Amino acid sequence: MMSSEPTPSSEDTGKNPPALSALWTILSIALVVATLFTLWTPANLFSNQMLDRMFQAIQSNPTLTYPTPTAAPRLRIGIVAGHWGNDSGAVCPDGLTEMQVNLEIANRVQQQLREEGFEVDLLQEFDERMNGYQALALVSIHNDSCEYINDEATGYKVAAAASSAFPEKAQRLSGCLIERYGKITNLKFHANSTTNDMVYYHTFREVDPDTTAAIIETGFLNLDRRILTEQPDLIARGITAGILCYVRNEPIPMLDTGQ
Repeated sequence: MMSSEPTPSSEDTGKNPPALSALWTILSIALVVATLFTLWTPANLFSNQMLDRMFQAIQSNPTLTYPTPTAAPRLRIGIVAGHWGNDSGAVCPDGLTEMQVNLEIANRVQQQLREEGFEVDLLQEFDERMNGYQALALVSIHNDSCEYINDEATGYKVAAAASSAFPEKAQRLSGCLIERYGKITNLKFHANSTTNDMVYYHTFREVDPDTTAAIIETGFLNLDRRILTEQPDLIARGITAGILCYVRNEPIPMLDTGQ
């Protein structure tokens, strides 16, 4: 005798009941979420794989901007071209002036120091920027007379700022200028012929007392005229070397500055 109830087909018997399917779905979602929380740890957050993906994302987005690091300020040095902007200084019979020679040398010193990475101010004799001027070092460039005095009137002079807050620094700057300038130019140093006009030079009183300063007379416009006018780059290199000796704290031989 055959039953009147329908028998389930093979297709129906292969399916899970609706309640069981829902349960499996919930369990699967829970498993995925648990896995994500397990991976989301500080160690995994910055793992190599995660960082690689971050870099790839950055590279694929060219619109991203990054802060530009601020460059450290360059050390400042002041160079005074003696008499520039004020008067001619010494005047030679043919019209050559001390100011012209000073300015030519000062321009070259400025360029040479800039090439060494310094911020360099080229200053006039009575430059308004001089009041309270602050720098790592300041050197004023001058020259001596065009007149023939005697055969000994050749060579250079250097004086340190008498008003410096740190006299030992001013003496070191002058010592560096004396040694390096003489070594490069082969000119003679006049150890005992500096004048009060050099030692008490007006600029020394105008700049900040913490600014180490010195003055140099690079030669005599009579007997030293040829090297001063025909080799200004050599003269400038002598001054530059002296300044670099000071700011870089290079060793110098013990010598008598006559000051």
